[in-house]
Amino acid sequence: MIEFYYWPTPNGHKVSVALEELGLPYETHAVNILRGEQAEPAFLAVNPNRKIPAIVDPEGPGGAPITLFESGAILVYLAEKAGRFWPADPRARHLVNQWLMFQVGNVGPMFGQCGHFKGYAPERIPYAIDRYTHETLRLYGVMDERLAEVEYLAGDYSIADMATWPWVRVRWFHEIDLSAFPRVERWYETIAARPAVQRGVALLADDEKIGDPSDETREAFFGRTS
Repeated sequence: MIEFYYWPTPNGHKVSVALEELGLPYETHAVNILRGEQAEPAFLAVNPNRKIPAIVDPEGPGGAPITLFESGAILVYLAEKAGRFWPADPRARHLVNQWLMFQVGNVGPMFGQCGHFKGYAPERIPYAIDRYTHETLRLYGVMDERLAEVEYLAGDYSIADMATWPWVRVRWFHEIDLSAFPRVERWYETIAARPAVQRGVALLADDEKIGDPSDETREAFFGRTS
């Protein structure tokens, strides 16, 4: 039974969706990042970087327990463990890894900064808003061009799609009109219809909250450096 440390955010949804898609048994441990639980000693023992998601698999490689943080690393591990959505063919596997890294290095950070300066920053900073809005739009354009050629980011449905889809799901937070990117819209709706994806985003859905942060949330997210 995989121990899954989670809160319903785009990064959390990457792994909850993957666990459901892969059919791996797991037990959820809620880490309420709105209250700063990511900084408590119990969670720091799992992830010293104070971020969700994280997992502990008591039946890791060689039968020994393994603890993992960073959503991209977790997705690769889970896909390898289950033998699904991570191709055996080296060329296909490298394509999946490429688009997974595209999400980890581009979509997540840039969409996140766009949402931060539009929804979390205590003051509006036009330069930052313009900078991250333009980069977010550029990345949507990259995906739209790619999805004109293939059905999913790496060709077949994979962990690269599971990683990217949750960030498009919160596009309202980035003030993106998805109809401007029709291939991304088609891709998004196709994935949204998958039952495992629906189960993944339903996990702790009543606790999902993005935007309009309280002072307590601001302190939990941005006020602690140690």
